[in-house]
Amino acid sequence: MLVLLGVAGGDTEADARWLAQKIAGLRIFEDPEQKMNLSLADVGGAMLVVSQFTLLGDCRKGRRPDFTSAAPPETAETLYDVFISAVAAQGIPVATGRFRQHMEVELVNDGPVTLVVERGDQ
Repeated sequence: MLVLLGVAGGDTEADARWLAQKIAGLRIFEDPEQKMNLSLADVGGAMLVVSQFTLLGDCRKGRRPDFTSAAPPETAETLYDVFISAVAAQGIPVATGRFRQHMEVELVNDGPVTLVVERGDQ
C-alpha cells in the first residue's frame, strides 16, 4: 500500500495515530468472493509512506497552489514519524520516503482503489 501523507497545520499526534489505525484497518482488499473485505494485515501486506505536503495545495484561486494550510516542516516531520511508528506498532512492515527530499516514486496501481482519508470529527 502506498500512502501519500500530507500533514496540515493543526494536526496532532492523536490525529497521526488515528490515521495510522484507520488506514491500516481499512478493508480494501478482496476476499475469496471478490468483496473488499480484508485489511492490509489480513493480506500480509506492507506500507510505503511518503510525505507529500503538496496534497495540501489549495488551487481554488489564481494559478499557483497555496500551501499555507500545510504544517511547518518541523511539525510535519514529527507527525510523519508518529504515523510511521503507529503503523509499525500494528505489526505492518513499513518503508518510507525521505522527508523533504526530491524522490521518484513509481506506482503500479493494481485495482480501482484510491482513497482520500481525513479525520472528519474536528
